[in-house]
Amino acid sequence: DLQALRAKGSALGDCFIRLVDQELGEFGFGLASPREAARRGSQVSLTHPEGYAIMQALIARGVIGDFRAPDVLRFGFAGLYVRYADVWDAVAALRDVMATRAWDQPAFRERKAVT
Repeated sequence: DLQALRAKGSALGDCFIRLVDQELGEFGFGLASPREAARRGSQVSLTHPEGYAIMQALIARGVIGDFRAPDVLRFGFAGLYVRYADVWDAVAALRDVMATRAWDQPAFRERKAVT
């Protein structure tokens, strides 16, 4: 039911935030969304000065989120079709993008009309 889907979306977001805190602390991300799920809903926004290029690198790896200027990376957690494994995989991909500086390629830095 709708209440169960909302609860799962919030729990997925909570999981994402915990993993970001645990795995990405050294990479300079900020949390733009409230930590409290009741105030946040089923999306989590992170900030990073290289947010646009990072999101493009993630999209190239199949992790779909969106970018909001000037520096916001937005991730949605729809309980109907997003799994906890997807959250783990997204954070692992984000860690790899940061650790390898995969985001720092001209193709990912070139601004497109739609992000």
